[in-house]
Amino acid sequence: MPRIFKTIIFFLSLALITGCHDNTPITLSSCDNAIAMQVCFSPEQNCTQMLVDAINAAQKRIAVQAYSFTSYPIAHALVNAARRGVDVQIIVDKSDLNTDHFSVIPYLHKQNIPLFVDDQVTIAHNKVMIFDDNSIETGSFNFTHAAQYDNAENMIIIHDPAVANVYLTHWYKRLKISQKLPSS
Repeated sequence: MPRIFKTIIFFLSLALITGCHDNTPITLSSCDNAIAMQVCFSPEQNCTQMLVDAINAAQKRIAVQAYSFTSYPIAHALVNAARRGVDVQIIVDKSDLNTDHFSVIPYLHKQNIPLFVDDQVTIAHNKVMIFDDNSIETGSFNFTHAAQYDNAENMIIIHDPAVANVYLTHWYKRLKISQKLPSS
């Protein structure tokens, strides 16, 4: 088993064993190889804020894959990142274009955030953000109000360039076969 997966399993087990005494996300780091990660569980912890903080800290690039996207706090943070010069690009599932359901995709499109639709699979069910090619966010946590307040969800941010590279390589593979939405 690769070192990163052993490390993740160890820290997730540690988090489950030790638990939290408040509602703040858990920050963990490995002494051996300095892999830092943050773990969050909703609705008890504020995963939306943890993700907004990561977006706000990005300086160069944020590559996103989103399945369901209804969270205005996350959308606003991405727009603000783009306004301060961060290259923000988002790949979404085709269901996010369904006008029968609420989505922040029209807002992001109006703000000229580059949007791509991954329509080559039945469901593009990824929930991933890659920050500055050195950190990733993933987990079951959709970028939605319901994920924060109604559902039991999980999120992990891993600060490791090697892991980020694996995710970024996959992100570019999905981008290559996705359809770009025309500029608004």
